[in-house]
Amino acid sequence: MNPYQIFKYVPLSVLQMLARITARIMMRLPNLSIVRTIKINMALIEPALTAKQKKTVIKDIVRHQCLSSVESIKSWAMPPEWSIEQIREVHNQEILIEGLANPNGMLAIVPHLGTWEMMNAWLNQFGSPTIMYKPVDGRFANEFILQGRARLNATLVPTDGSGVKAVFKTLKQGGFSIVLPDHVPDPSGGVVVPFFGVKTLTSTLAPKLASKTKCALVGLSCIRRDDNRGFDIYCYKLDDPALYDRNTEVATHALNIAMQEMIEDQCSHYMWGYRRFKRIPNLGNPYRADSSKLQAFLKSAKDKRYKT
Repeated sequence: MNPYQIFKYVPLSVLQMLARITARIMMRLPNLSIVRTIKINMALIEPALTAKQKKTVIKDIVRHQCLSSVESIKSWAMPPEWSIEQIREVHNQEILIEGLANPNGMLAIVPHLGTWEMMNAWLNQFGSPTIMYKPVDGRFANEFILQGRARLNATLVPTDGSGVKAVFKTLKQGGFSIVLPDHVPDPSGGVVVPFFGVKTLTSTLAPKLASKTKCALVGLSCIRRDDNRGFDIYCYKLDDPALYDRNTEVATHALNIAMQEMIEDQCSHYMWGYRRFKRIPNLGNPYRADSSKLQAFLKSAKDKRYKT
């Protein structure tokens, strides 16, 4: 038996309690890689925060990221019906229904915001989406995730040229697909445009698909309720004409702006432990940069923001 299957028998409330304890321990380890990454990301996007404000924000982000991790694992271990039962309210569902009715198909834009894995089973009730999947490290972990997703109606395709063709075909046939567009791509698959005011390498996959197919674009997020009793789904209508611009840089920048507006609603729920800004012009990888070089870059960026 896959050792990850043990999560099927541990109540979600217990997993969430353990996640909160883990988060408190992590905050006592400031040099821990994920905590350091969050600190750098906050310094990049929120340079005006005071030390006290930063500490509070980072603490919230660490807690939410730990919670989202165990919640995702639980959703993979359980049948789809369990995940669907965790959804308490859907905000602006009419936006999703309208997008699904588009004859050119629909592309769901799902940033690393909240517990998006919990939403998959709910979303699969509306059809059979084509989703690109990249294997994770570790045989048992990869098998566990694949087994969890195999219970859904989705068709999993690889994150390569054949996968892109499969998604394109699905959209052309009026179907729908789901894309997490805030991964850091290979240089050949991205352009440098601002994200939260920081110019960084950004994937062009979603904008190119939108431009070629004229599909509907719908933003989706799944956020844990404040009372910790389930999750709410939020639907966002992404209809800025710039999202369909033939100029890839223009369209990709527009998508980053749309994602930023989604994230700002629930900023501490975003996965800021991800090294989103590891390809910045004139700096390179801030997570590996020399401390003095990074501080100089942050000071320069802060000065420019104040001038504007």
